[in-house]
Order: sequence, then structure tokens, then C-alpha cells
Amino acid sequence: MLWQEEDDFVAQISQVVVDVIFNIQCCALPVDHAWALSQAIQQALPWFNDEPHTGLHLIYVTEEGNGWYRPDEKNSLIYLSRRTKLMLRVPENHIENIQTLSNKILDINGHSLKVGQSTIKSLKPTPVLFARHVLSQEKISEEDFLTQAIAELAKIDVQCRKALCGKTRYFNTPDGELLTRSLMIADLQPQESITLQQNGLGQAKKMGCGLFVPHKDIKAVSAKASPTTV
Repeated sequence: MLWQEEDDFVAQISQVVVDVIFNIQCCALPVDHAWALSQAIQQALPWFNDEPHTGLHLIYVTEEGNGWYRPDEKNSLIYLSRRTKLMLRVPENHIENIQTLSNKILDINGHSLKVGQSTIKSLKPTPVLFARHVLSQEKISEEDFLTQAIAELAKIDVQCRKALCGKTRYFNTPDGELLTRSLMIADLQPQESITLQQNGLGQAKKMGCGLFVPHKDIKAVSAKASPTTV
């Protein structure tokens, strides 16, 4: 855990990267769909893999509700509602190119996912950002993971004042398993917040790793959880 007090957060800045949010029709997907979905997107959009500022948000549903828990077993399925979306992060100059994804049917490990129409969501400079997955080395401690993350943030001029490290998960790929940890960064200045969202952190953004989204205030999280849980 890292915790340094800093000045209050202020207003919004322009950005050149956006989230494109697609309606989808899909009954279910494997819990571990990162590799398959990434490959399907890259096959449908050949330019996607070569553009450094593109990324894929993995598909999530509510983890707990009406007695249902999101399973962790890799072979389990998550069942999607009509409100579930597919979201890709792309530079603004690719907004027109990415519209070709609409009306395509993607094969995700034998599960059919039809892509519908899209809306554009601008990135907002919020002081607290959260990534569900950041690539991590297998045998390093949480403290070492945070140290490495802070060093990577410094390379893109983002000062890490407060950070919380959380859940670990594994993704299967043809080359073996990838270990990820969740990561929350707080007390970001407006330009730092936009910079982090635009650049991401670490590798495998095309598989949903290192992409940050706005999160509730870190004080609320700290009140409910231990310092290493998000």
C-alpha cells in the first residue's frame, strides 16, 4: 500500500482517446475469455493490434445479486443480460474504422457474440482509477508489484501518491498462464488521470490488462477493506 496526502482534485481536460461501447447479443461467455475475445477482435479489426493506444475491456456482469455469484473456475460460464456491453478503447482517429465491427458475429470459444451499434464515451479526469487486471510476475510480492507499477507510472509522468493492490487472477493463453492483479490509483491530478487512461499500464492491453476506469473514492474502499483489497 502507498499513501501520500496531496492537494484536492480539480476540473476536466481534453483527450484524444475514447471508449467505444457496443451493444451485443450473446447468451454466455467463458469466465476466462480474454484470449479468445482478443483474437476475435484482432481478426475483425486487423489494425487493432498495431495501434499502441488501443485496448479491450473484458466483459463483466454483476458478481453478486439475487443469490448468484460470478464463478472463478476457468471453464465456467458467465451469463450476459441485454444490458451487457462490449467496450474498446481507441484513439479518436479510429472511431470511423471501428464502426466496421457493428453487425459482425464473433466466435468466442464456440460462443456466438453479435456486435450491434455503438456509442462514444469520452475519458474523464477522475482522481481515482481502477484496473481489474495488470500483468504481474508470478513470484513477486505485493510490495514488489507496487514498486514496479510506481516506476512504470513515473515513465509516463504520473506520480503515484496512493495505491491499493487487490485480487489476483489467471488468464489462459497458448503460451501458458498469465497472472494479473487488480490495482487502484488515487489522488491523481487531472492530466495524470487522462494520461494513465490513454496509455494504460504494462502489457496485454489487447487482452484487457492495464486499462483503467473511474472508481469510487478510495476512502470508501479503505473503510470497508484491508489495505491490500480492492
